Amino acid sequence: MLVRRFTIVCLLMSLFGMLFAILVAEAGRPPRSWDQASSCRFGCVNHFRP
Repeated sequence: MLVRRFTIVCLLMSLFGMLFAILVAEAGRPPRSWDQASSCRFGCVNHFRP
């Protein structure tokens, strides 16, 4: 019974750890080129309006 609970807790903690690692890695990644191009498109359109 104790071993089963320990296994479940370890699996949940490893799942949480993997999700947290994905979030940390995504936050440290530089922006992709298509993200920069799409954000510039709307800024350029608004820039030329009087």
